[in-house]
Amino acid sequence: MLPKLNRVHDDAPITGRVVEKVESQGKWLLIYFSGDLILLMHMLMSGSWHIYRPGEEWKRSKGQMRIVIATEKLLAVAFLVPVAEFHTAKSLARRQGLRDLGPRVLDADVDEAEMARRIRSRPDLEIGLALMTQSLISGIGNVYKSETCFACGVNPFRRVATLSDAEIACLISTSRKFMRANISETSGDKITTYTGLRRTTGRANPGERRHRSGGDAIVISQQDIGIVGIRPDDGNGFQVFAQRQGPAVIFQ
Repeated sequence: MLPKLNRVHDDAPITGRVVEKVESQGKWLLIYFSGDLILLMHMLMSGSWHIYRPGEEWKRSKGQMRIVIATEKLLAVAFLVPVAEFHTAKSLARRQGLRDLGPRVLDADVDEAEMARRIRSRPDLEIGLALMTQSLISGIGNVYKSETCFACGVNPFRRVATLSDAEIACLISTSRKFMRANISETSGDKITTYTGLRRTTGRANPGERRHRSGGDAIVISQQDIGIVGIRPDDGNGFQVFAQRQGPAVIFQ
């Protein structure tokens, strides 16, 4: 277990607590234990959770293990999770980066009109960046941003101000459809970004799938906040940072 988490365990033992619920908020993962203890994590690009039975061989090395939640029947093992913190409900409410999240794309009852309003509030922003700005709407990363823009026929480098209401509505509804396709009982562990196949025949619906080839040149260009990485915080934790030119930007 990470040193910071171990210190909490030493002061308020986790052994014997019950996992009450697990939820996501944007790109954050939260595990709620009994006794007002919450494990907050950000997986970034490297983190993953595996479920094993006691004695079963792990698919990754123990050197990559960061957290283990063990019961008599099952072990939940987190590998290469770069950001992990224990919180109480009170401290979690003050957590910068979590308290400022916009509406969650995966929420069943999310107000899509409010999501559109938030995107419209940044007319100067490229739409690809707007979709990934977690304080506007939360949960979309680079893969889903790219696939959503492609499916809606919207250049991700266009400014928000140039988009029609119909285009923004398409981006919001399509991103929700693509992301919800990955949390079904049958979605497995692969990323699904196309959901146009008919359930009865497995064939594509005519006119729904956009062709990815056909003679046009494919242009590749970078669209992000820079180089993202991890560096030590105080010897016991980590900071997530991004750098393009000039000072690094710290993400909490």
